[in-house]
Amino acid sequence: KFIGEAVDQPERPFVAILGGAKVSDKISVIENLLNKADKILICGAMAYTFYKAQGLEIGISKCEADFLDFAKGLLEKANGKIVLPNDSVCVKVNKDDLAADFFGAISAAEANVYKADELPADQMGLDCGPATIELFKKELEGAKTVVWNGPAGVFEVEKFAKGTIAICQAISELEN
Repeated sequence: KFIGEAVDQPERPFVAILGGAKVSDKISVIENLLNKADKILICGAMAYTFYKAQGLEIGISKCEADFLDFAKGLLEKANGKIVLPNDSVCVKVNKDDLAADFFGAISAAEANVYKADELPADQMGLDCGPATIELFKKELEGAKTVVWNGPAGVFEVEKFAKGTIAICQAISELEN
């Protein structure tokens, strides 16, 4: 009931935050929110599908190739409502190491921050970077309703949890 009212009759500005790995899991949610939210902040691995749909290099980051046209169409329909990360915390890892022990491989790798349009082909994005955290804080300023689904990064690993934690903190500091 509470979430239904928040989405159907939100106090404005209404900001939705969608994270996690799969665009495919959130198709109907994104389409519905385009008609209701003032801003939609996209984070987590699903952001790389949107980057790729714009023709950006995403390295070895997760991407749902079957949903590139859908993501491109959403960006066109959104008229600026969709806000994507402008930087990422990335690591260079061997694909075989990822397959054998994903969390071990990313935990052991050195993390670096790259702008969204400068992500190297041999890197994997795992969290939003400091510029994105500031961008999202700015987008959240004054929000009266916030609905959030999915993490901003691989929060199970401390060095890739900063985006998720920063968004939580920004929401907790909003005026009621």
